[in-house]
Amino acid sequence: MPQTPVSGDARLDVSALSYEEARDELVRVVSELERGASTLEQSLELWERGEALAGRCEEWLIGAKTRLDAARAAQASE
Repeated sequence: MPQTPVSGDARLDVSALSYEEARDELVRVVSELERGASTLEQSLELWERGEALAGRCEEWLIGAKTRLDAARAAQASE
């Protein structure tokens, strides 16, 4: 079973990921968690990585909503 790379700080490299990269890796992490990791420590690392990836996706979505709201407001004021 391939392991998702996890560092001591799960957020270490997440901030550089695009939405699509974070989403795709999150899908892989969830799938791996559902299959069951071999140790409790691996499960915890995967969970932490998944939380960091979900947070990154949320950041992207909030940013996209902000941009859409600004575009709609600009269009409404024209």
